[in-house]
Amino acid sequence: MARMLSKDLPDIESILALNPRVKSHATLYSTAAKKAEKKHWKRNAEKGCDSCVKLENNFDDIKHTTLSERGALREAMRCLKCADAPCQKSCPTNLNIKAFITSIANKNYYGAARAILSDNPLGLTCGMVCPTSDLCVGGCNLFASEEGPINIGGLQQFATEVFSRMGIPQVRNPELPPPEQMPESYHSKIALIGCGPASISCASFLARLGYDNITIFEKQKYVGGLSSSEIPQFRLPYEVVQFELDLMKDMGVKIMCEKRLGQDGMTLLSLKEEGYKAVFIGIGLPQANRHRIFEGLSMEQGFYTSKDFLPLVAKASKPGMCGCGWTLPRLHGSVIILGAGDTAFDCATSALRCGAQRVYVVFRRGFTDIRAVPEEMELAKEEKCEFLPFLSPREVLLKEGRVHSMEFCRTEQTATGEWVEDLEQITRLKADFIISAFGSVLSDPKVKEAMAPIRLNSWGLPELNPETMQCSEPWVFAGGDVAGLANTTVESVNDGKQASWHIHRYLQAIHGHTFSSHPQLPLFYSPIDAVDISVQMCGIKFPNPFGLASAPPTTSASMIRRAFEQGWAFALTKTFSLDKDLVTNVSPRIVRGTTSGPMYGPAQGSFLNIELISEKTAAYWCQSVTELKVDFPHNIIISSIMCSYNKDDWTKLAKMAEEWF
Repeated sequence: MARMLSKDLPDIESILALNPRVKSHATLYSTAAKKAEKKHWKRNAEKGCDSCVKLENNFDDIKHTTLSERGALREAMRCLKCADAPCQKSCPTNLNIKAFITSIANKNYYGAARAILSDNPLGLTCGMVCPTSDLCVGGCNLFASEEGPINIGGLQQFATEVFSRMGIPQVRNPELPPPEQMPESYHSKIALIGCGPASISCASFLARLGYDNITIFEKQKYVGGLSSSEIPQFRLPYEVVQFELDLMKDMGVKIMCEKRLGQDGMTLLSLKEEGYKAVFIGIGLPQANRHRIFEGLSMEQGFYTSKDFLPLVAKASKPGMCGCGWTLPRLHGSVIILGAGDTAFDCATSALRCGAQRVYVVFRRGFTDIRAVPEEMELAKEEKCEFLPFLSPREVLLKEGRVHSMEFCRTEQTATGEWVEDLEQITRLKADFIISAFGSVLSDPKVKEAMAPIRLNSWGLPELNPETMQCSEPWVFAGGDVAGLANTTVESVNDGKQASWHIHRYLQAIHGHTFSSHPQLPLFYSPIDAVDISVQMCGIKFPNPFGLASAPPTTSASMIRRAFEQGWAFALTKTFSLDKDLVTNVSPRIVRGTTSGPMYGPAQGSFLNIELISEKTAAYWCQSVTELKVDFPHNIIISSIMCSYNKDDWTKLAKMAEEWF
């Protein structure tokens, strides 16, 4: 039979059959057949699936917020760039979020990273571990939209990760005099105790201010504080902490490890005797809040506190953190995690990676009272951890000297809101291991003695001014967990940032120097900022190739001023003419081109500009340009002028511009 020319070959027809077609009848498949077929195509995990990725000893990145370049660009283009920026108001470090997102949308990744690191020296860490749903993302105006809020943490992580791979160091503020010409006050010895987020932040800003004799004392052999020892590798790799530490050390900050407050004679007073003019305490809360029922229990018996367990996991799973050859804690069977904070869920997901077959997260209150951020809880849920609410620990039961099970009683909330234990409702849960995550305290008497003469509050923490972070002794400052104000890494970073300015004020005051009452912390600088991108054209040197066209962006001289303040190098004035040729613009007529569709930012197709010339007089522009040249002598201003076909008019307007300019 001859082949029909009006039909393609069978293999082509088979491919074309994948396209939508007009149906002539309903399709019919059995439920059993569809259930079997679904398993071949399903991309998310099947309920009860036991063939998923094995978690034991798997510390790969699992954050849902991590973005590729394509994902980051699409996400950045969704940002509304809100005038009031509720995201920025919700960020403890007051990060200029819409600015760095705009830089990402324009593919200026260094500009984005610089904006982040200028306000937050631990910008990459915070991009990875910040509880954004409770902070910046929680304030996003797109929260109620169909697409949801902007993934700010993912964008922050993306920009700073790109910069970290550039291998570019941080440099001193170029506006500062050379170190040898700095006033004596900037050579003052400054000590920071503890090398965690608060101290790293404080030291970074002090170094940016110009101080060159800064030393951090760390009790461990490794640095990074809680970021290194208690946040798991799959959430915060150690190389991230090392990258941020290297940026700090680029500025000359020194770190001395295995130096502990309260040990080998190291006290606040001994540091003062050694010539340190200011001391910052950022030691965190190093001891676990241990329930009385766990007295006498040890790791060998199957009991850990979070302060025992997480550092052991970190040392064994974070390459480069510790060269001691540590191995992961060997767990098996059932593991009970006590607590409902972020640390408890870190313990739960880490326990699975240490060999636990089943993990139960047990807490005293209900799901609506869980203190952990939703991201942490959802991860534990996805990884098949079980949650047991309304249970309070009563007793640990041992068998042959090891943990065997645990007894709980039911908790209930009274009409007055008080939580009480119901001893008539007792539950027993078998377990091979128990991990307690009931928070942290400062209970070491040697450390408290070493902090004399500062006053301690009823919690045993330094008594301080929350606005200045200054303790009862004016030369001592504190921040982070030990200050009792910060609950997250980013809040600790902000404590250090706040303290740095007030340490600066204190040191300048004792040297009799005046200083600005308005905080002026220097920005982040790198060798990139010193690159000469000036352009020579027609014998004129333009500071950079970026300028404003003679269009709506130069409608007024104040618009040009704002552009120059933001770094634009040149501007063409809106075209102006003699008074007799003035026009009136009915309305600004600059619109997005028809090819742009719903897109904004770098993917936008075009603009349509059909405005007329300037409505302002030649005298206005001549005076305005004169004012701008006084304040911005290196910026280039080009006047765009227009007259009728009349030599006298052109001569008059050109001479007017020449005289004023």
